[in-house]
Amino acid sequence: MSTHIREDLTRNEKIQQAKRIVNENKYVLDAWAILIQDAQEKKITESRDFYELLITQFPTCGKFWKLYIEAEIKGRNYEKVEKLFQRCLIKVLNIDLWKCYLNYVRDTKGKLSSFREKMAQAYDFALEKVGMDVYSYTIWNDYVFFLKAVDAMGSFAENQKITAVRKVYQKGIVTPMTSIELLWKDYCTYEMSINPTLAKKIIEERSRDFMNAKRVSKEFETLVRTIDRNVPCVPPTSPQASEEIKQLAAWRKLITWEKSNPLKTEDPLIVTRRVVLAYEQCLLCLGYHADLWYEICAYLEQVSRTYSERGDTQLAKRFLDEASTLYERATQTYMRSNMLIHFAYADFEEQRLNVDKARAIYTRLLDVNEANLKDPTLAYIQAMRFERRADGIKAARAIFKRAREDTRTNHQIYVAAALMEYYCSKDNNIAFNIFNLGLKKYSQNLDYILAYIDYMTHLNEDHNARVLFERVLSPDNPISKQLQPVIWQEFLKFESQVGDFQSIKKVEKRRAALYSELNELEGRETLLLIDRYRFLNLLPCSNDELKLLGYKDMPQTNLSSMSTVLFNNSSTTNSAALLEQAARDRRAVLPRPDIRHMMPYRPTRNPLPGSHATPGGIFPLPDTALYLVKVLPPSRNFEGPFVIVDDLMERMTRLSIPDSKFFYERNLSQFNFSSQMNSRTESFRLHIFLMSC
Repeated sequence: MSTHIREDLTRNEKIQQAKRIVNENKYVLDAWAILIQDAQEKKITESRDFYELLITQFPTCGKFWKLYIEAEIKGRNYEKVEKLFQRCLIKVLNIDLWKCYLNYVRDTKGKLSSFREKMAQAYDFALEKVGMDVYSYTIWNDYVFFLKAVDAMGSFAENQKITAVRKVYQKGIVTPMTSIELLWKDYCTYEMSINPTLAKKIIEERSRDFMNAKRVSKEFETLVRTIDRNVPCVPPTSPQASEEIKQLAAWRKLITWEKSNPLKTEDPLIVTRRVVLAYEQCLLCLGYHADLWYEICAYLEQVSRTYSERGDTQLAKRFLDEASTLYERATQTYMRSNMLIHFAYADFEEQRLNVDKARAIYTRLLDVNEANLKDPTLAYIQAMRFERRADGIKAARAIFKRAREDTRTNHQIYVAAALMEYYCSKDNNIAFNIFNLGLKKYSQNLDYILAYIDYMTHLNEDHNARVLFERVLSPDNPISKQLQPVIWQEFLKFESQVGDFQSIKKVEKRRAALYSELNELEGRETLLLIDRYRFLNLLPCSNDELKLLGYKDMPQTNLSSMSTVLFNNSSTTNSAALLEQAARDRRAVLPRPDIRHMMPYRPTRNPLPGSHATPGGIFPLPDTALYLVKVLPPSRNFEGPFVIVDDLMERMTRLSIPDSKFFYERNLSQFNFSSQMNSRTESFRLHIFLMSC
């Protein structure tokens, strides 16, 4: 189904089409935008279910939370508003959402007797969470304005008020943000209004830290300028879209910059807080990137080790708890089915000796209703290893029993269980029994057979190994003959190491018979001979000779799909294959057109004014213009003054501007003071005339 919203549809038809698209693909943002616009025009009682669906699908998008909360505020459902804030504020560190929270507290709690205390607590809470955001200036400024407006009765209360205002100012002027110069200017004015003599000394002491923060603010603004912090979190596409790659690169650049300690502060807590804030805000938009989740948790572990080495166990435990909280948040949201993060989380808790919590992580990952893994084989293997470390080999066997009963698992669980018994319990018989049990189920699986063969050939039990080869190559085993050449290759390798010359010749003869049955023996005698003498990556011919013979070594991770050695039917076919390969090599170096900047064609009946219209459709704006349109406020917010373009152009055409030669042909010595004054007067009049237009 197409995910494109047709422009020629009516409003109701677009809404219905958007609903159909969202039902099939929940990550089409254009369809969600139409549904959001429709919900905003309805009462909250009619659209509440939609908003719940929206924030369930995009739980870290601050813009969507803010829309939901504003709709509830509009309906005066203040109890529901506060519950929504409790659900999102701590996890969604979006600056606009936090500003909405402060506005709500200020507008709805003003009549309470404890309003000042509650408002001050709200500001302190906001500054603790997002006070280091680059766009946090309005929060700092509003907090100062709020403190200044508090009535102070008596000298003691007045001194407390001055101290509180000064404290907020002094924290703000050393925090990189936009418009930090305005905050500094207000602070200087405030200090001068209290005690001009003392103010000069205080301002001089603080100016150095302010200049440092001002310098960092410029770099900060430049780094965040290319970041869209309101984009909803969607799974990465394959291949990744250019805009997604740009956003990821921009976030990584910002995080690396924060880790470099641009403020040059000696307080490691400030650096840690700034890095963690950058990671958390990045994960609001790029939560499907497992590497980002692991990086922030690993960073907090490193910080915790640093404080532990210094003897500060309280801070060390605090950062470990934060890492655990982030792991939990990841596994409950975007990483619900990601085994890598679950394994890292379980190892993290096991390292902290929280064995029960680590076991619960594996249990949740293996639960069909929780993670819903399509193939949980690797999860079972890691759970077995964990149980062996925690409770011994018997607990691991219980996991293996559970895995055998799970129809989603594959042959690797038998290999892992057998090798665990071999290496840990030192019992060859148990491992042998497990391999035999798996062979009954996977007798046609080449990967499993090769794993079993590899195990047997390393036990120095030649007789049992030959029995296994004969068993899997016997006519009674229903394995396909097209897969048997790889097994014969291993059989020949085994006999070349432990057998005599006659046994080697017998294996070669039987292998040749297989190729004869497959009608692939003609012209391959020499190629089959190469396999007798090869060892690892050493072959008895040079690379050029091997190419000429048509011998190609193709190492593959999945041996079921193809053989490790490819042959050609005849010398004629060999030559044709070489020519074809040479042609492919030549085509690979030919120049190809760059299609990255091609614009998608969007058919439309009535193109909007200003769009790039062509017969039958339109093309989207260029990237730069599209970014400008996104950051510009809506046209409904502009209330004037409006320029009448036609009148302006008419006045410009009637305007008589002297030729530039007039000023250069005259000798400079002929200009006197009066002529200079006249020229300046004419220029001033011309400037006034243009302004009046």
